[in-house]
Amino acid sequence: VQLVESGGGLVQPGGSLRLSCAGFGFSLSSYDMSWYRQAPEKERELVATMISTGGSRSYADSLKGRFTISRDNAQNTVYLQMNSLKPEDTAVYFCSAQHNVFRRINYWGQGTQVTVSS
Repeated sequence: VQLVESGGGLVQPGGSLRLSCAGFGFSLSSYDMSWYRQAPEKERELVATMISTGGSRSYADSLKGRFTISRDNAQNTVYLQMNSLKPEDTAVYFCSAQHNVFRRINYWGQGTQVTVSS
């Protein structure tokens, strides 16, 4: 069982990135999927969540309108589209899968670095 994030990198302020999180060894369709981020010397914070059915999404208040979470259960992948990036968005971004019934079942990816800098 594994979650693998990709798509991070260096981007200039105002730019965009799309992160991907692919599941291996299990189906994401039974999991609520979330993106978190952790900046240096800061606590990990929740960025966005999308429930297993795909019908409900929620975002950190400070990120609404810039970030969009989506999922493709056929590809077993979740995405985070990030637009109008700011230097303060620099962090390691992690995806998380929490089973929609058995809530203690929770998997994490290894993270992908996003750096916003000119």
